[in-house]
Amino acid sequence: MRLVIQRVTHAEVVVDDKTVGQCGHGYMVLCGAEIGDTDADVEYCVQKTAYLRVFEDDNGKMNRSILDISGSILAISQFTLLGDARHGRRPSFDQAERPDAAKALYERYCEKLRALGIPVECGIFGADMKVSLTNDGPVTILMDSRKGF
Repeated sequence: MRLVIQRVTHAEVVVDDKTVGQCGHGYMVLCGAEIGDTDADVEYCVQKTAYLRVFEDDNGKMNRSILDISGSILAISQFTLLGDARHGRRPSFDQAERPDAAKALYERYCEKLRALGIPVECGIFGADMKVSLTNDGPVTILMDSRKGF
């Protein structure tokens, strides 16, 4: 499972001119499932997301997690995170999980974050979404449950 975690002051996702999800101070997370991902991959990503210390403490040091600041998350499914553009000019998405399995993994990721007490709003899986955000810092973290980077 691959994530792009962006620290934000605000993020919003719009489908058909209607806001379907948003968050305030916290994270906007793009989430892509890879063929072969399991509950262990989901759990790894949940733990990393919840306990990642990228929010400043009283001394201005990145030392607080989203749990510490009572932040919220906007999570967006995005299969293109698994795009491989190393060859040719059009990316290959062969390693992206099939839609039904990817949706289940994405939903489990969101549910497990909610179970930790983090407010999570989502986009609509498979929809054409317009995402806007204000990146705070900017802080952007790439994460891969298979530790590819």
